[in-house]
Amino acid sequence: MKPAKFDYYRPETLSEALSLLEEVGFDGKIIAGGQSLVPIMNMRLATPECLIDINGINDLDYIVKDVDVIKIGAMTRQSELETSDIIRQNSPLVSEAVRLIGHVQTRNRGTVGGSIVHADPSAELPLVLMTLGGSLKISANGEVRSVNAEDFFITYLTTDLLPSEILTEIHLPIWHGRKGHSFLEIARRHGDFALVAAACQLTVDAQDRIEKVRLALGGVEAIPFLIEDAQDLLNGERLSDSLIDKLTKIIEESIEPESDLHASEEYRRHLAKVLTSRSLQQAYERAKGEQYG
Repeated sequence: MKPAKFDYYRPETLSEALSLLEEVGFDGKIIAGGQSLVPIMNMRLATPECLIDINGINDLDYIVKDVDVIKIGAMTRQSELETSDIIRQNSPLVSEAVRLIGHVQTRNRGTVGGSIVHADPSAELPLVLMTLGGSLKISANGEVRSVNAEDFFITYLTTDLLPSEILTEIHLPIWHGRKGHSFLEIARRHGDFALVAAACQLTVDAQDRIEKVRLALGGVEAIPFLIEDAQDLLNGERLSDSLIDKLTKIIEESIEPESDLHASEEYRRHLAKVLTSRSLQQAYERAKGEQYG
């Protein structure tokens, strides 16, 4: 299939892109890597009257460490996350997750900002953003605002981004101390979106007691699902089978996955419990392996 007819613009600066977006409003659409938007347009599920191509805005392509946060430009390619020393050394959860995104060709073209704005509940980067407690810098013509991951994702393929705004920067906090991470997913085939994914980031103290933990699931709700009760359950505890059992009961009562042609509700619920348990255990063992101090 082919997309509907559209006008095409390629601004060279962010201010030019924002001015164009303000002018066209709901009739316009930002295109970055195009890995999500182009297929949707080809199927006529989206028919924007004009596309604003931001590939010429080189100022939005970077990965930098700034004190206790990693700042990533929205136009940074996913493959750059995969090979970045800054990411690998300071946020290995990202490195682990990004290798599971599509195929090499997908990552070479797809952008970090594009995946997050598309907001597929099974996608890896939105789940990582939620797990790490990240935030987003959003720009409009003359205005800039910051939104936490918990407030950014609204529902399926829908975010807090307004038609006149562009996601410009992603902030990932750097976790310190004896930290562990894990990202696990089950997909029908390599490169497919996950049926269910689980991500965990935690820290432990000198006695291997959990100090801080964030657990999140993808593919079980309309947005990445943060298991908010995990912190209260696990804080100050050494991981044990009884704690894992309590956690799986929390998951059982909290999520409402849907059935589709790829997996039933029952299977997704089962995967959610198994993957969460495994990711928590893996992250905990990795944290215990870190030297204290």
